[in-house]
Amino acid sequence: MYAVSAFLVLIALQATDRASAFAPSRWRASRVSSTSLNAAALIVQNKGGGHGEIGFQLAKKLAIHDKIDSITILQDDACNEAKEPFSLYNADLPSSVTVVKAPLGDESVDASTMQSWLNGAKFEYIFDNNSKGPTGSGKAICDCAKSWDCNLYVYVSSAGMYKPDDSTTFPMDEATTPIKESAGQAQQDAYAVELGLPLVSFRPQYIYGPNSNKYDYIDWYFDRLVRQQPLPIPSPGTQKVSLTNSQDVASLLMTPLDNEAAAVQQRYFNCGTDKLYTYDEVAYMCAEVAGIDNIKIEHYDGEALGKAKFPFRMTDFYVAPDKAKEKLGYSGAQCDLKEDLKWYYEGYVSRGGLTREVDFSKDQEILGGVSA
Repeated sequence: MYAVSAFLVLIALQATDRASAFAPSRWRASRVSSTSLNAAALIVQNKGGGHGEIGFQLAKKLAIHDKIDSITILQDDACNEAKEPFSLYNADLPSSVTVVKAPLGDESVDASTMQSWLNGAKFEYIFDNNSKGPTGSGKAICDCAKSWDCNLYVYVSSAGMYKPDDSTTFPMDEATTPIKESAGQAQQDAYAVELGLPLVSFRPQYIYGPNSNKYDYIDWYFDRLVRQQPLPIPSPGTQKVSLTNSQDVASLLMTPLDNEAAAVQQRYFNCGTDKLYTYDEVAYMCAEVAGIDNIKIEHYDGEALGKAKFPFRMTDFYVAPDKAKEKLGYSGAQCDLKEDLKWYYEGYVSRGGLTREVDFSKDQEILGGVSA
């Protein structure tokens, strides 16, 4: 049995090599066994960064959803396989998941090339956590989704496209908050709508997680606290932040599966936790888990002195999943930053957070402006 399986995998890989000059590599042999009762899901996953762990968490959750029979991750091959979550694919993903690596960053990619990577397969449910605009692989995945006549095209957009004005109320509302029409994510939305795809677009903000690919948001606090450095936080420090665990992001991305018509009708959803904290509160919670009593926060005029390396906006800029709760029955975030900071700090220490060199020159410029 093992010899036969190995032979089949070898034949499949040889066929793929002949099929395309962009031939992708596979991190695991396909064990998909589709049935007529269930559907196939495709996750298009970027090379890393703030959205780097979403595909990993989403695949694990989709694997236990009764509507999904098989899952394929089309993974940008520019990812760093030595880092999480990509280093965990082989060991931690369920057997129903096939991973295909391909050069998603190549702007010459079209639908035909992408289809060849996928060996001609079609998918009912697409979760696009890669596209930054309708060119290259961004356009190709939409064109493929159109040809597949998919049930849902779920796009992981970004709340960063919002540009609140003086009339904006918080948390920012999907329908009334102005957006940057020039943003690549907004253009991707527009192209999907133009094609008539069943688009459901989620706008996440500030993601952290147990298998993260980016730690900048919370590490900023710990880097200063453990070195007894002051924390330059833009005034007044009461601005709220939506820091969301990637597992909650994955759960929210799955909600359209249980109410497809309502999801497509609403179309745009903020993607974040409803458990909000202020910038100062994050500082005090980090200090508590690190066992630090002496904490010094320096509030300053962000408009006058700039942002430096502070990880969030200088003014209020946060979202909440109110629309998803109202329209899709989302129950809200299950994870809480206050509790998560316990394991996060342990990870910070194991990643060498206590001993690595940190550049505080930008902080010193800000603090010098405060004292002046």
